[in-house]
Amino acid sequence: MSAVPVLNGAPAKKTKRRRLKPWRFMPYVFVAPFFILFLTFGLFPLLFSAYASFFRWELTAGLGSMKWEGFGNYAFVLQFDDLPWSHFFSGRFWSELYARDFWRAMYNTFWLGIVSGLPQHLIAVPLAFFIHTKFRRARNPVIAMYFLPYITNTVAITLVFSSLFSRDFGVINQVLTGLGRLELFGAHPLAWLFPVQNVDWGRPEYTRPIVSFIVWWRFVGWNTVLYLSALQTIPKDLYEAATIDGAGLWQQFRYITVPLLRPMMLLAVTLTIIGNLQLFEEPFILTGGSGGVGQVAETVAMQMYKVGLNDGDFGTASAVAWLMFMVIAALTWLNNRTLGRKD
Repeated sequence: MSAVPVLNGAPAKKTKRRRLKPWRFMPYVFVAPFFILFLTFGLFPLLFSAYASFFRWELTAGLGSMKWEGFGNYAFVLQFDDLPWSHFFSGRFWSELYARDFWRAMYNTFWLGIVSGLPQHLIAVPLAFFIHTKFRRARNPVIAMYFLPYITNTVAITLVFSSLFSRDFGVINQVLTGLGRLELFGAHPLAWLFPVQNVDWGRPEYTRPIVSFIVWWRFVGWNTVLYLSALQTIPKDLYEAATIDGAGLWQQFRYITVPLLRPMMLLAVTLTIIGNLQLFEEPFILTGGSGGVGQVAETVAMQMYKVGLNDGDFGTASAVAWLMFMVIAALTWLNNRTLGRKD
C-alpha cells in the first residue's frame, strides 16, 4: 500500500481539480451582443450628448475644440434675457417669447401634438369599440385597412399629401373649386361655402393644420389596433350581464369599456406624447426643411437638426435635446398620475 503523506502529524487532503464548465457561461455569451450594441449605439451616445451639452463644440472641428460652457448652452437656448417680465399677462410678452427660436419651435410642437394627438384617441376608442361589437368575420380586413397608413413609409405619405394639396394641380383644389363653381339654374349655390379659385395651401395659416391632419391620419389606425387588442381581453360576461340588466350600447361603453381601457389608454397616450413631441419627418418633408413661411411648422426636433447638422453647433443641439427630454419626462409623469391612478 502507498503511504499517505503526513504533515505535522495529520494526513494531507487531496485537492480536487476544478473543471471548466462552459455551459454556465453560455447565457452570458448569447446576450452579450445585445449589451455590446446597446452600450455602443445607445448608452454611450446618450451620455456623451449630456456631456457635450455643457461644452461649446463645433462638430467638424474634432473633440479637441470642445470648450467648457457650463449652463451657457441652456441659457442660450432658453433666451430668457431681455424679456419684458413686467408684461407677463399681456400679449407683448408672449409675442416676444414666440419670436425666439426655441420657444417658437416649442409652441409649434405643442400645437401640432395636441391638434393631431387628441383626435387620435377621441376617434380610436369608439372606432375600436364599434369594430369589436359590429364586425365579426370581416374584422381582420377592416383592422388591416386602418393599420395600413401606420406601416406605410412616412416620406411616401407626405409626398402624396403634398401633391394632393398642390395649388395648381392638386386634387383637393380641383374638388373644392369644382363644388364652388357648380352651377344650378344659372346660379352657384355652393359658392358661399367652397372657394371658386385655387387655394394656396402653402400659406402659414394652412401649414400646421395640414401637418396635423397627416399625423392624425397616420396614427389613428395604430391607436385603434391598440384599443381593439385591449377590448378583446374584457370578459364577455360583463357585457352579457349589462344587457340583461337593460344597459344600452352607450351605457356599456361608458361604464364598462372606458374604465377597463384605462391601462391601455395610459400606454397609448404615453406613446402619443413621446411621438408627437419628437415630430420631425412630416413637417420637414412637407415644408422642405424650412418649417414653412415664418417657421410656423418648425418643431423642436427640426430646430435641433438645423442647429446640430446645418450650423454644426453640437453643444447647443445637445442642450435642446435634453431640454425636450425634461419636457417629455414631465408630461409622461403627469399622464401617469392622471390615467395610472387606481380608483
